[in-house]
Amino acid sequence: MAACRRVHLLLLFICFSVCTSSTWAQINGSVKLSENADNAKKQGIQKPVIPPAQPGAGEARRSTGWKLAEEQACRDDLTRLCPKHSWNNNLAVLECLQDRKEDTEISADCNHLLWNYKLNLTTDAKFENVAVEVCKSTIGEIKECAAEEKGKGYLVSCLVDHRSNITEYQCKQYITKMTTIIFSDYRLICGFMDKCRDDINTLHCGSVNTGEKDLHSQGEVIACLEKGLVSEAEEQAGRYSIKEDCKKAIMRVAELSSDDFHLDRHLYFACRDDRERFCENTPAGEGRVYKCLFNHKFEESMSDKCREALSTRQKLIAQDYKVSYSLAKACKQDLRKLRCYVDATLPKVKEAKLSYLLLCLESALHRGHGVSGECQGEMLDYRRMLMEDYSLSPEIVLHCRTEIETQCSGLHHKGRTLHCLMRVARGDKGPMDSSCQKALQSLIQETDPGADYRIDRALNEACESVIQTACKHIRNGDPMILSCLMEHLYTDKMVEDCELKLLELQYFISRDWKLDPILYRKCQNDAARLCHTHGWNETNEAMPAGAVFSCLYRHAYRTEEQGRRQDSSDVEKSTLSRDCKTEVHRILHQRALDVKLDPELQKRCMTDLGKWCSDKTEAGQELECLQDHLEELIPPCRDVVGNLTELESEDIQIETLLIRACEPAIQAYCHEVADNQIDTGDLMECLVQNKHQKEVNEKCAVGVTHFQLIQMKDFRFSYKFKMACKEDVLKLCPNIKKKVDVVICLSTTVRNDTLQDGKEQRVSVKCRKQLRVEELEMSEDIRLEPDLYESCKQDIKQLCQNVIYGNAQVVECLKEKKKQLTQRCHQKIFKLQENEMVDPELDFQLMRVCKQMIRRFCPETDAKNLLQCLKQNKNSEVMDPKCKQMITKRQITQNTDYRLNPVLRKACKADIPKFCNDVLSNARDGNELEGQVISCLKLKYADQRLSQDCEDQIRVILQESALDYRLDPQLQIHCAEEIQHICAEEVAAQEQTGQVEECLKSGLLKIKNEGCKKEVLNLLKESKADIFVDPVLHTACALDIKHQCAAIPPGRGRQMSCLMEALQDKRVRLQPECKKRLQERIEMWSFAARVAPAEGFADLRDQVWNSPAKNYILSTLGVMVGLLFLMGLMCGRITKKVTQELKDR
Repeated sequence: MAACRRVHLLLLFICFSVCTSSTWAQINGSVKLSENADNAKKQGIQKPVIPPAQPGAGEARRSTGWKLAEEQACRDDLTRLCPKHSWNNNLAVLECLQDRKEDTEISADCNHLLWNYKLNLTTDAKFENVAVEVCKSTIGEIKECAAEEKGKGYLVSCLVDHRSNITEYQCKQYITKMTTIIFSDYRLICGFMDKCRDDINTLHCGSVNTGEKDLHSQGEVIACLEKGLVSEAEEQAGRYSIKEDCKKAIMRVAELSSDDFHLDRHLYFACRDDRERFCENTPAGEGRVYKCLFNHKFEESMSDKCREALSTRQKLIAQDYKVSYSLAKACKQDLRKLRCYVDATLPKVKEAKLSYLLLCLESALHRGHGVSGECQGEMLDYRRMLMEDYSLSPEIVLHCRTEIETQCSGLHHKGRTLHCLMRVARGDKGPMDSSCQKALQSLIQETDPGADYRIDRALNEACESVIQTACKHIRNGDPMILSCLMEHLYTDKMVEDCELKLLELQYFISRDWKLDPILYRKCQNDAARLCHTHGWNETNEAMPAGAVFSCLYRHAYRTEEQGRRQDSSDVEKSTLSRDCKTEVHRILHQRALDVKLDPELQKRCMTDLGKWCSDKTEAGQELECLQDHLEELIPPCRDVVGNLTELESEDIQIETLLIRACEPAIQAYCHEVADNQIDTGDLMECLVQNKHQKEVNEKCAVGVTHFQLIQMKDFRFSYKFKMACKEDVLKLCPNIKKKVDVVICLSTTVRNDTLQDGKEQRVSVKCRKQLRVEELEMSEDIRLEPDLYESCKQDIKQLCQNVIYGNAQVVECLKEKKKQLTQRCHQKIFKLQENEMVDPELDFQLMRVCKQMIRRFCPETDAKNLLQCLKQNKNSEVMDPKCKQMITKRQITQNTDYRLNPVLRKACKADIPKFCNDVLSNARDGNELEGQVISCLKLKYADQRLSQDCEDQIRVILQESALDYRLDPQLQIHCAEEIQHICAEEVAAQEQTGQVEECLKSGLLKIKNEGCKKEVLNLLKESKADIFVDPVLHTACALDIKHQCAAIPPGRGRQMSCLMEALQDKRVRLQPECKKRLQERIEMWSFAARVAPAEGFADLRDQVWNSPAKNYILSTLGVMVGLLFLMGLMCGRITKKVTQELKDR
């Protein structure tokens, strides 16, 4: 209806022109008969001719003119198809008949009459005269048209070409109407026939002879040529190369028909019903109907023939942006201002391509140059159009044909095919040809969906729900929407389809840093300065994908220590700006979720990913897999994985999945370090220290432990350790990479320097401090000590398979079952225990269980004396039972071998080789001596032959083992059966007050095992030496010792002798319990003496010396010796007298 109203306005103008111009009347009323006759002959068909003007009827013709409605050839069709009010105007009749519905036929005679009428209008010089009169001022303004030769129809054609520049109302209306007439048949377009005749015939697009095709089909000829042009661009099979002149003519026709869809006759007839269905309220002109139909192209109710016609039109636009009236008009000034037309290195054809236009304008936007809002709106529409339909990009059709046919067939609509191709490019559906991947990358750069996610319709639809919930605070169309979606990747708010589409798009964005507009805007100066980049729409074939971003993040993580080694001016030149560094951190954190978003990593590790990680499909598993197999990777892959892991150690937030899993722990324990803008390893250190807290979930603990395990592969992977000890490692431990080996090397150096008094420490203070942290962390999990883990892997599998790693639980299990361990594992565990006893802080279980007790009893105790401090407070009433039990375990361990008791070892350094050399000669490295050396020293203690320091330590051991039989390894070994049978009740009581030992002493007569009997006798012997060694007796006589023996120092049997004398002294009254226990002890000692008589003079001497009645025995022996001496004197005198008498003789 709008078109009809426009025609009525035009008819008023034409009537006015007819009344005022005799020229117009002549054109409207005169048609050359000779031309009609010639045409009829050429056709070989008898056609009606338009009658010439009759003499004497000039006035009538001037007033009324010749009318199409009066011709017999068209009268029936006119009556049937056109409203009566239009019959008086030839142009209205022409429009009515040529714009009829496709299923409505008109006679061939009428067709021919109409065509001849239009041809005469466009070629008759008189017709040009009308144009000259109506468009006089316009022709003067358009120099090209003023210069055209008159009389050949070129003037009208020129005015049609420049109709967008016509501002004169009457001229614009006249040329618009004539454009409709001209575009109804390709043969009426000036010059088109001559340029495309051969191509039309070759492509069988139609005949140049009038009558062989219906009037409607003349639009099909141009459509056929356009399809041929598209086929050539896509290099389809059987394609034909259209001549350059014809190509230009085709594109020019498409350009001239760009503002009004009526002018594209093929599309007009194909989409007439669809226009009424989808765009009824869209007025024609300025390309509005085209855009409306483009937007509904993939609607289910859109007819196939219209969809096909629209696709052809879009493909022409892709080849020449001027075919889109709205885009060319909206961006005309911007293109001129930004000099997008001028590029001496590009052919003009490429300059006209939509892709070049978009790249140029996008470059300006990214650089911060102004582009009008109207132009940006048009850019958005056409970028979305390219993303929706892959067939609009000839390069995609040409280079991705195989992938589309085999992997992505049947997914044409709404960008699904493109996303399928992206998925293939990621490697999710098989290999992709490099030319196809390059074409995809070019398309993504042209459309630039990173700047506005709405350009990617498939992504927009898939992620709509996520955006509405997770990203609703961000303005619609903002580039940060994509960043927000990446932040929520693999979270509960993300949906699977959105996740897939997002990763597919990010795969290509990650390969061209310019496709992230925020990154480009904030880092373009840094990239140009540090990474030698080109402009936004320039490419460098030699630069690998992702190289610029790799360069940026290497500079983003330049450390302060690295900076100190350079001059301040050099540091400033080689570091990123603050804004750029923030963006690099953001993107690195997001892309670490998927190895395929790191082009360098994927390229170098493709082989290793297939070899080691083909079954790792969950988020983040591929990188973890590569890290796990770091030693087995090929060198290029190992280098890039190592570099990325080194970055993670500095900024653990790159491990996004780990940070998400540990969010509760971070909030509870590490929020202070997490809030720091720059992480320097503090956050990971905090997580390691707190990974076993109740608030830490299993996923977080496992992730932290895994990162610790990765750190063991190279000391560079521990950022704080690397920065603190890098120089020390280079100086003292060169050529060592594994962290555990570096820790051992540095620890050994520190220990050796410490043992050599007066020697200066070679390891720096800051390194020693961090070294301590690393040693403590390694003690928590056996897997953090690879050598120990490998040595005991089989033992763990057999003996501790149900024990959970962490909290040193596996190590504790191996310690408890050390008698069942293999030789190699046993030796490693013994060495570990030896180190832990020297430095109790390395005993993770002890430090964990007794953490509170250490704070209570040993807050200022040196770390190396912590176990000693705990032992001293073990029997305190406020001692935690679990801690007490752990202390007892360590005491049992220490008493199995003197080497596990550093205090005893130092105190008895001279006594051990002196008295126990026979035991040492049978010892083997890495095997416990099962308390033999300590038992040896105990006997010497009873004989009072030890040095003072050694005696003090043995006394402590005797006192401890007297309370708990488990602290006496030899007693446990030899009396295991007797303890279970004779003293079962005492064992079950677990009172640890010496009751089991008392039971064995009392049941000495029941003991048949000679080894056990000997150990019990040794207990009795030891108890004579010191009452503190006999806890039962000491408890019973504590009050009497205080009253009767207060002035007597303990040790060497002195207090025991005091009590024995008090027992014999009738004046002293002992406590009944003490008296009873003393009498029992005398009976036990007497029985022991009978059961175990002295084995030699030395043994006899020791027994006498250690006997409580030694004074009596010694007095008796003295008297006997004195009597013998007197008897000897007397006998000697007699003998001497006899001898003298003999001499005298």
